[in-house]
Amino acid sequence: MPIIGHWIDGHTTAAEQTATQAVFNPATGQEIARVALGDADDAARAIASGQAAFAQWSDQSLARRAQVLFRFRDLLAANAEALARVITREQGKVLSDARGEVSRGREVVEFACGLPSQLAGSFSDQAASGIDVFTTREPLGVVAGITPFNFPVMVPLWMSPLAIAAGNTFLLKPSERDPSASLLLADLWRQAGLPDGVFNVLQGSKDAVEAILAHPDVQAVSFVGSTPVARLIHQTASANGKRVQALGGAKNHAVVLADANLEDAANQLAAAAFGAAGERCMALSVAVVEESVADQLLDQLIAKARAVKVAPGDHPGAEMGPVITRQAKDRIEALIGSAQAEGARLALDGRGYQVEGFAEGFFVGPTVIDDASPDQAIYREEVFGPVIAVVRVAGLDQAIDLVNASPYGNGTAIFTQSGGAARRFRRRVHVGMIGVNVPIPVPVAWHSFGGWKDSLFGQSHIYGPEGFAFYTRAKVVTERWPAGASAASYHFTAEP
Repeated sequence: MPIIGHWIDGHTTAAEQTATQAVFNPATGQEIARVALGDADDAARAIASGQAAFAQWSDQSLARRAQVLFRFRDLLAANAEALARVITREQGKVLSDARGEVSRGREVVEFACGLPSQLAGSFSDQAASGIDVFTTREPLGVVAGITPFNFPVMVPLWMSPLAIAAGNTFLLKPSERDPSASLLLADLWRQAGLPDGVFNVLQGSKDAVEAILAHPDVQAVSFVGSTPVARLIHQTASANGKRVQALGGAKNHAVVLADANLEDAANQLAAAAFGAAGERCMALSVAVVEESVADQLLDQLIAKARAVKVAPGDHPGAEMGPVITRQAKDRIEALIGSAQAEGARLALDGRGYQVEGFAEGFFVGPTVIDDASPDQAIYREEVFGPVIAVVRVAGLDQAIDLVNASPYGNGTAIFTQSGGAARRFRRRVHVGMIGVNVPIPVPVAWHSFGGWKDSLFGQSHIYGPEGFAFYTRAKVVTERWPAGASAASYHFTAEP
């Protein structure tokens, strides 16, 4: 059984690790590898590697860093298919979605290639008599990214290119459920000319994370995952004096008004709820539908859900694959059962779904729940599976109140043909990312990604301009060059 190890100082270190954990193919339910479980000693070696590499890398010119980024971008494009197949094998999503994940990650690399303009700083000539003031942005040192299973390539690429472009060294702690992609990324960084130690990978689970959060040489931590873990990471890392951006869970609502194009809305809802088996923090898991069109939309949504081709991700034409683990499958099916027990109606029940020839796979069928309400677990909890719950409302104001009452504020969408209704919605909802007739409003790379409320802990969103700001700190220089000796002032002067 192959062992997936760490990447420290430019090479893998699996032979040095004894504790391991199984990695499964979710479509077959079979163990396909073992992943090393890093401890505090492994973390210390990885961090020391990054610390040693920091002085040289941060001293590289912006042009030199940009050259590495451009080469890395080209290597990602050339190896996109290999990355996608590794994603599908260990994470389970269909190949087309895995390819899209690589593409969206590469978009952030392309943004990071513009680092000279992003790090340009500012200058004020003659701010006072004979005095100039300028601001620069400097890197922090060793920074870490703790990333989730659902996007093993894209989320690391939301973090590492900007951190590295800014002059930091980066330590990636990927999910132990699908770890192989992290080593492919590390090798592509090496091929791009990145010096050893600038990008390291520490495999593992809780012990590895705790070691990162406690280590004094880690200056900043980026995290994407569930809300309870995001809150804990924010509290712990902040208490240890680190910068933190911790993105948590979501309960994303899609509001469908009576004037919407219902066929288009049903298409978009199905794709956003069932794509990637619902294992997206931006998945639409609640449809808030105006009562007058709810039955019509529900019929179309059920028809779309029944038509989804569920199969192993590498099968031709597959539109939805399995969920990540057997435990995830059991939890999702338990939540579906709780909805029925608490008074909702299972319009389409995906429990017990079977894919011919893959009886041991972790499959859950597309599920549509009608008559959901805020007091039900299926509404309150982040399902992270192919489930959409329909809530009926009288109109837009009630829909906005529902969205705002949620403790989460990651993403939301509205489907309407009314510009006035859309404007009212986007101005009043307390959510970080909003789509108007767009089901999954993940921003392009030159904007920043992040939610509100319990979907984000810390002030900084991820990637885009806020990403560069997070991975750097400002230094302000005030300078004068007197021609000779001059009298010093013992107080602030009234005149500049």
